[in-house]
Amino acid sequence: MSAKQHLHTFLQHAGQADFDERTGAAPVALPSMRTSTVRFKTLDHLDQAATDRSAGGRSVVYGRAGMDTHRALEDVFCALEAGERAFLVPSGMAAITLAVMSVVSQGDHVLAADCAYGPVRTLDQNVLQRMGIQTTYCEPTVEAFSAALTPATKVLYVESPGSLLMQMLDMPALAAFAKAHDLILIADNTWGSGLSYQPLSLGADVSVVAGTKYVGGHSDLMLGAVIAKDKAIADKIDACNYALGFSVSADDAWLALRGVRTMPLRMRETAANALKVCEALSQWPEVKTIYHPAWKEDAYHELWQRDATGSNGMLSFSLTIDSARARRFVNALTLFGIGFSWGGFESLVQLVDKNSVASHSYWGHDNAVLLRLHIGLENVDDLIADLTRAFSLSLQK
Repeated sequence: MSAKQHLHTFLQHAGQADFDERTGAAPVALPSMRTSTVRFKTLDHLDQAATDRSAGGRSVVYGRAGMDTHRALEDVFCALEAGERAFLVPSGMAAITLAVMSVVSQGDHVLAADCAYGPVRTLDQNVLQRMGIQTTYCEPTVEAFSAALTPATKVLYVESPGSLLMQMLDMPALAAFAKAHDLILIADNTWGSGLSYQPLSLGADVSVVAGTKYVGGHSDLMLGAVIAKDKAIADKIDACNYALGFSVSADDAWLALRGVRTMPLRMRETAANALKVCEALSQWPEVKTIYHPAWKEDAYHELWQRDATGSNGMLSFSLTIDSARARRFVNALTLFGIGFSWGGFESLVQLVDKNSVASHSYWGHDNAVLLRLHIGLENVDDLIADLTRAFSLSLQK
C-alpha cells in the first residue's frame, strides 16, 4: 500500500486481477483459486519455492497454504492491522488457538483479561491445562496483572473492547507492562477489525481477528486471522500453523475480499445507527447502564476517543426488569434476529446469560438483565420503533 494511499482506497483495489498479457483484459476481482495440488514447471521452480518457504516466505508448495486469493486477503489483514505477516484460519476461535499455541510451552503461565471472549476459557480448560500451561484471569489493568505475574508468565492475552460489556482497555499501558516483563501481548481485535482500532500500532505483538464478523460482513463465511508485526513471532506462528494443519477455503477467502471492500461504509453506518439507539435507550427509565465505548456516557469513552478511530454497531445495556419480562421483550422483536454472532448486515439480539459475565470484573454482579445488540443496516428509526414496541408488549403476561 502506498504511504500516501488511504486505507479505504487500498481496500477497494486489493485483490484485483492482473491483466491478461494477450487480451489486455481482466476481471475486477481475483477468481476464487481452488486447488489442493500445486504444479511446478521444473524441479528448479519447486526448489526455489521450497527454499523461500523454509526461510519464512510466502511461496506455495501445497494447496493447504492457499494461492493468490489467499495471499490477497493476507495483504488486506496486514494493511488493516498494520502488521507484517498474516495467517488465515477457519474461524476466530482458531485464530485465538493458533496465536496462543504458537508462543507457549509446557510449564508456561498466561495472564488473561477477565473480559476476554468466553471460549478462551474453554481453550484453557480443555487444551492448555492438559499441556501443563496455567492461566490466570485478571481485571484488565496493569496493577492487577502485576499482582498476578509469575516467573513462568510468558503471554498477556487481552481483548479490547472486552467481550459482552465493550470494556475499553488501556492498550499502550498494557503494552509497556508486557515489554517490561518480556511478555508477548496478544490482543483480540475483532471489534475494531483494524478499521476502527489497531492494537499492533498501540504496542501489541499479535492481533487476532474473527473475519467472520465485519470483514466478511454478510454472515455467510467462517474465517479468522492472526497478524504479527515481528518476524521472530511470525516465524513461530507460521511453524505452528503448518503443524496444526489449518486451512481456509478459497471461496471463503474470496467472500472476505468481497466483503472488506464495503467494510468502511458498513461500519460507519452501523456505528452511527448504534449511537442513535443508545440515545433512544438512554430515555428509558428501566435502562440502568449502556455499554458502548463511543457513547458519551460510557465509562471508557475517553480511552475510546484517545485510541480508536471509529466504532461499530455493537452495544449492550442492562435493564432493571425481571428475566421473564426480558424474555418476552426479546421474543417480541421482529427486526432483530436472536443469535450469537454479529458484524453482518442484519440486526441481532442476545439475552446474555449472567454466568457469561459473572467472571468479568467490570460487571456489577447485580440483578439487572443484560442484553447485547448488534445494530445492522436497517433504517434506524425502524429499529428504535421495534425496540420500543417490543418493550411495551413485554408488559403483557
